[in-house]
Amino acid sequence: MFFASDNWAGAHPAINERLMKESTRFAAAYGTSELDRAIEKRFNEIFEREVAVFFVGTGTAANSLAMASVARPGGIAFCHSEAHVIEDECGAPVYFSNASRLMPVAGPNGKMLPKNLEAAIGRFPPGSIHQGQPMLVTVTQATEQGTVYDLDEIDAISKIAKNAGVPLHMDGARFGNALIALDTTPAEMTWKRGVDILSFGATKNGCWCAEAIVYMDPKTAEDLPFIRKRSAQLFSKTRFMAAQFDAYFANDLWLELAAHANAMATRLREGLSASNSARLAWQTQSNELFVVLNKDKAKAAKDAGASFYDWPVPHDMPEPVGDNEQLIRLVTSFATLENDVDDFLRICGTS
Repeated sequence: MFFASDNWAGAHPAINERLMKESTRFAAAYGTSELDRAIEKRFNEIFEREVAVFFVGTGTAANSLAMASVARPGGIAFCHSEAHVIEDECGAPVYFSNASRLMPVAGPNGKMLPKNLEAAIGRFPPGSIHQGQPMLVTVTQATEQGTVYDLDEIDAISKIAKNAGVPLHMDGARFGNALIALDTTPAEMTWKRGVDILSFGATKNGCWCAEAIVYMDPKTAEDLPFIRKRSAQLFSKTRFMAAQFDAYFANDLWLELAAHANAMATRLREGLSASNSARLAWQTQSNELFVVLNKDKAKAAKDAGASFYDWPVPHDMPEPVGDNEQLIRLVTSFATLENDVDDFLRICGTS
């Protein structure tokens, strides 16, 4: 019963097999191999346009270097107040983008409200050297609270960013899960809605170590090769990242894995919603859910081997958490089994 994080899951067998196959071959280094080039072209097909793709080792690196590529003196990037970039990346986005600032924007359930974003950007009038310069808006898709921006919400945020003259970045660590939740296409969820830069995550969805920064307009990525090298993210054997993506995209495996993770989360949601000892803290659409659980049930689950994280109660919690209750986060993955979900529900889903 592993529900602590999709990072806890291993790698899908197809990914492992593809890595083993690649390990017996010689190929050009530093992103110049035939396989690297082939996967870059595959990204073009997936996004229905020519894009620029740069492989990196972690999601934090992807987010940080994306910010670094648009850095300005006194630069300010706007994100949700509980976004991963501001809460969980140890200041790396600020560090790599020449000490720019992250400005939190409020909104319920992990999603910034457009009116709050507009007000936040409005605090920094053009040409005012004392306040600094807006340089980026970033959204997390799916969010840190398991919710998903719908296409109209992305469009609304994009219009505000464009009016301010700054690019829109999407942190897609769980990009596949959001895509499945919306039943849409990569193009529709990104550039067709005004997203300029994407941190494309695959590690959480069955890969071993595969992240990419995707620029919807290759002309805007001219500095990224140098930024990536200077930040020690240009792997000599990048073909092993490309190999993972090769298997990941083959026969739409990535969508199959994300769909399974989401389905397991739905199975948990439905079971816990029918329980007398647990309730959903708020509605989610991805492979994360947040549950208010009786403390005795939580202890019983952990004693039985379940892994999950206790979660801090957000300030905008819809219903208070009682003294005999606790808020927990449950995350499903491509490797989650129906039996594990059912075992957890038998322990926690009964009165």
